[in-house]
Amino acid sequence: MSLPPAVAGPWAWQPHPVLWAFLATLGVGVALLHRRLIGATARPAPWPRVRIVRFVGALVVALLALGWPLGDLAAHWSLCALVLQRSVLVLAVAALLLSGLPDDVLAWVTRPAPVDAVLLRVLRPPAAVVTVTVLLVGSMLPPVVAAQSHSAVARALLAVVVTLAGIILWLPVLGRVPGIPRPRPMIRAVYLVAQAVVPVFLSFVFILAPRPLYPTLAHSGPVVGLSPLADQQVAGFVSKLSFLLTLLTTAAVELIRAPDSDEDLGPEDPLVWADVERHFERADRKGLATSSSAPETPGADGESTAG
Repeated sequence: MSLPPAVAGPWAWQPHPVLWAFLATLGVGVALLHRRLIGATARPAPWPRVRIVRFVGALVVALLALGWPLGDLAAHWSLCALVLQRSVLVLAVAALLLSGLPDDVLAWVTRPAPVDAVLLRVLRPPAAVVTVTVLLVGSMLPPVVAAQSHSAVARALLAVVVTLAGIILWLPVLGRVPGIPRPRPMIRAVYLVAQAVVPVFLSFVFILAPRPLYPTLAHSGPVVGLSPLADQQVAGFVSKLSFLLTLLTTAAVELIRAPDSDEDLGPEDPLVWADVERHFERADRKGLATSSSAPETPGADGESTAG
């Protein structure tokens, strides 16, 4: 399959003004939203410098992953580059973004009832493993890869989906969603082991397949000096090793930091006002839903009243 005529050579520098504008708008938008929320609340939440650094780091790493040269190689030339790009988005960009956002902005984003309801279900460790697996495997289906190779819009949508999968992966570990406590350290460690194994089972397919699976990325020869099949096999190792090394190391850290006994278990994530406020909001929504669905019964004067 030939490349689109507008695609330059594999190492030709290509500007990405839309990407630059999007990341700059995201950074400025988060800062302005945080400033507005601080002025509108009686309990302003500061944005610590360490989180600002992480947030800026997420934008910089996203620029490196989606721009030249890795983004261009992943779009048209090499499956190994595409897998590396996906790993960076999931393991680095998503983690930095989640740990760097201000508390008030994160609370504002997750406050709408549909978002909160989805997070309550998705952030259970088994559901998170299934969700991340579906999103990551779906993003690597051959028709989807072909679509992103020929459409900038499809590439942008896939980048958002993959980053969202990474955020879902890290949320049970990092927490930060008001009203949703993190699992215990042992459960987090087991969860990370599962995430290191299940979502990347395609890596074995890449390594063992007897032929290239992605015709649109069969141009790796002049790029990395590998045949398409060898490029695919290396992509399998990159996918597997990046997830294993990152997530198993994090799981080990979780176990090292875990209390030695049940007697030492305490409130690892102390209850804060945002948690209390989120629980009140859920109770209000539940009360409104109950009252709106209550049947009407006739009163003593013949008029109907809510039961």
